[in-house]
Amino acid sequence: MHSLVDMWFILVGSGENYTASYRVSENSKGETPAMVFTKEHMELVKKGEKWMKQAATGCSLATTLVTTIVFAAAISVPGGNGDNGKPKFSHERSFIIFDISDALSLLSSIAAMIMFLSMLITGYAEDNFFYVLPNRLISGLVLLFVSVTSMMVDYGATVYLVFYDRKAHWILAFLGASVCSPVFLFVYLKLPLLVDFVFYTYGPGISLK
Repeated sequence: MHSLVDMWFILVGSGENYTASYRVSENSKGETPAMVFTKEHMELVKKGEKWMKQAATGCSLATTLVTTIVFAAAISVPGGNGDNGKPKFSHERSFIIFDISDALSLLSSIAAMIMFLSMLITGYAEDNFFYVLPNRLISGLVLLFVSVTSMMVDYGATVYLVFYDRKAHWILAFLGASVCSPVFLFVYLKLPLLVDFVFYTYGPGISLK
């Protein structure tokens, strides 16, 4: 007599074989379930393609704007150069933060731009909606978040270097609020979308259902 565990695996195995046989079976018109699903959801694929293109276009414009800003900041040294040709604030710790955050923002924004542009030239076949397109959108949004965050840190370091007066401590509070506000706004607007895409792309998602 089989134990309950053995009986469970027997039932699951037989159920999988039973389901697998129906995946390749054909109806009276010679169509498999996958063919019927594709035909019945052609309009949904068109709507998904339109939404993906709109999202990629909008995000591409945002990344282009970030790239332009951080590139202009990279070629203009805060405080200018001294008599020896070196930046006046090169010995300051904030200047190192400025350099690192500016480089990180520039690289991540360019990478995000490539991701979003690749979405515009990728074929919008049905299979691409399961992994290829969501994966690129997730990567682009994460890179865009890194780029925006680094850009705001870059801005804070620049203002600190040029305008900070040790007697005016309120500037630090202003910098913290101005740096964190766009980052929090980005998270508030895009985090739900990102969580949904991550769950349905890498989690059980719609395929298990």
